[in-house]
Parts: sequence; C-alpha cells; structure tokens
Amino acid sequence: MRLGEYYGALSLIRKDKALIAEFLKPHMVISTCLASGGLSSEYTHIFNHQACEPAGEHKAIPQNAFNDPLLFRHIIAETLDLIPEKCVVLSTAANMHNTAIMAESFREQTVVAVVTAGVEGNAGRVCDPATVFEINGSYEKLASVSPPPHGTINIMLFMNREVTKGALVRSIVTATEAKTAALEELCVGSNYSDGLATGTGTDQIAASCLLDTGTPLQGTGKHAKLGELIGVAVKKAVKKALALQNHLTPNSLCAAHLHLKRFGTDKTKMQHGIAKYLPADKKDLFIHNFDELNLDPPTVALVCALCHLKDKFTYKILPETCRPEIIGNQAALLCLTVSGKKGSIDQYAKRLSPLPEDNDNQSFLEVIYRSMALGFAEKWDFYLKFAN
Repeated sequence: MRLGEYYGALSLIRKDKALIAEFLKPHMVISTCLASGGLSSEYTHIFNHQACEPAGEHKAIPQNAFNDPLLFRHIIAETLDLIPEKCVVLSTAANMHNTAIMAESFREQTVVAVVTAGVEGNAGRVCDPATVFEINGSYEKLASVSPPPHGTINIMLFMNREVTKGALVRSIVTATEAKTAALEELCVGSNYSDGLATGTGTDQIAASCLLDTGTPLQGTGKHAKLGELIGVAVKKAVKKALALQNHLTPNSLCAAHLHLKRFGTDKTKMQHGIAKYLPADKKDLFIHNFDELNLDPPTVALVCALCHLKDKFTYKILPETCRPEIIGNQAALLCLTVSGKKGSIDQYAKRLSPLPEDNDNQSFLEVIYRSMALGFAEKWDFYLKFAN
C-alpha cells in the first residue's frame, strides 16, 4: 500500500510487515543499522520491519538470523523484493499499522519523520545499570533478569535539502532530543530505575538528506530552522506512535498510580498500601471507590507535585534538611484535597509527622499512602455526625 510521496524524491509504502521508504532520487543516509550502519549515499531504501510479536516466541524467521545482522537483512529484504545491500534495516515488535508520519515545512525546507514506538517493557533512562557486557562477539549477562524483548522507538528521518556530513550526524542529536522531550511530556518512567525515561534500550534511527540540491546546509541544531523542523516532526511523530501502539496519551495519564509506578508500585499495591492505614469500617468502602480517588485531577496534581519534589531531593537541588517541611506540607495538602475539606496545612502536617528519615522509594510511597488514607477517612466524617 502506497502511503504517500514527499518532496518529489521519497515514496512511503507499507508492505507485509514492513514500512518501506524508497528513494526516487539519491540521498545520503546515516543509521544505526546493525548490518549497514554508518554513513553512505549508496542506499535506495530504508525500511522498518516488524520482526516479532510484542510478547511470545517468534519462529517465522530462523533463530540464527537474529544473531546475524547480514543474514537478517538478506532474508527480510528478499521477502520484500529488495536488494539487501541497498537497504538500511530497522526492526521492532511494533505493528506497522501504528506508524506515525509527520511532515513539517518552512519555505523550501521539508522534514518528514516516520516513527514506530513502544515503551511498555523497555523504557529506560540514560545511566541506568546495564544488563549485558559485550566482549569478543558475545554478551555476558550483568543482571539476573533479562530486559523485556519489546519496547523500541524507531525513527526514520528525511530532509529534502542536502546537508553537510556533520549536519547529518547532528540531525540524530536533534531527533534524539525530540524523542526524549516527547517521553518527558508523557511522563514515561524507566523500567530499570526510578527516573523518567529518555528512550529504550533498543532504539534505532536512520536519518537522510536529498543530494544535489545546492549548497549543503550546515545547521540541524536547535538554532537553525531546519533543526526546529526536525524536532517538531519527530516529537509529534513519537507521541502519535505511542498513542497508536500503547494508547499512551496525555488524557490517559490523569491517574495517580501511573506517576507513582516508577517508584515501585502499581494500582493494586497502591490500593492495599492506602487501605492498611484506614479504619476497618472504611477499608472496603475505599477499595470499591479507589478509582474515584485515583483519577481525581486535583489529587493527581498533588501526587505529581510530590513526585517532582522527590526528584529534586534526589538530585540534591533541594537541601535534605528541608525535606520534612516541604514534603510534609505537600502531603498535608494532599490530605486536605482528598478529604474535600478546608483546614490547616500545619494541623495535618503534624498528624502526618514524623516523616520517614530516608528518601528511599518505599518511604516516599508510605507518606503518600498515609496522606490519602487520612484524607479519605475524614471525607465523610462531617456528614456522619449528622446521620448519627
């Protein structure tokens, strides 16, 4: 299926389990392709291929091909009737029907970003602990648990003006920053630490520019208009691809438990963590009405604020000596918000004290659990006095 033609030199086609970019005129390409990575102007196609399902074992391609990039490229390219040596290959578990295509233009400059994205299993933050050590062509495991096989952001980037080789390399930096900005705006947490994700462990990219269009452009960074076009196109495409593949949208994030996930909890753990601080007569009521609290926008706002503050203490931006006062006041405000009452922040802060001495994740979660429990326990007390 032909998806579109851009700037008279690029055709996008979806065929079988691949999204194929065909160059109608020569382009220079830089890529992270395992079989043909680096810089070249000899390629005629870039394609992104769904190599496996997001879960389960895939056997349609010989297992040894997954460990041999040249063989993998040869098999996939030939099934698509393409010449392997003329192709740049990206692979993923994402569905090609969930590809996002974004084009941005200014005067005679056009940028096209083609992205597939998934972050549910493999999102990570740069500097997270590594899981393998590579030596002599083999990999030694550094962690007892292997990273999930799914979760990759693949970016194909196309520019309709020739740029210098250095600028083509710089376009990858700009595109990567745009990808990270998209993840930041969607509050995607790392699966390997308590930080916000900056990408996944298997991200791939191929960037290209049309040749012979005049004096090569030198600027693809943030100060150049071409760099802005790259950033805008990639960020939009990453966010759209995540909405299609993972149903990850701004609206879907208005839930307190999602923002606490990176600190080691989930919806069920959060329910029980709050319930253990409630009087016996209110536990069942709370469990059955958890979503009313979990999805309440003012409550979510304060949970997000507390998460942000915890990060600031972790990064040493805020002094540790101020943590009891700052976290205590915000936790007290969370109590008041959950209860729906007007009251003194100081009063609730005293009832929540003393706070844990450590800034570890579990201690942080317990502060939130206690705050929500105290607020929920008092939510209906005023009315119950009249009922009795």
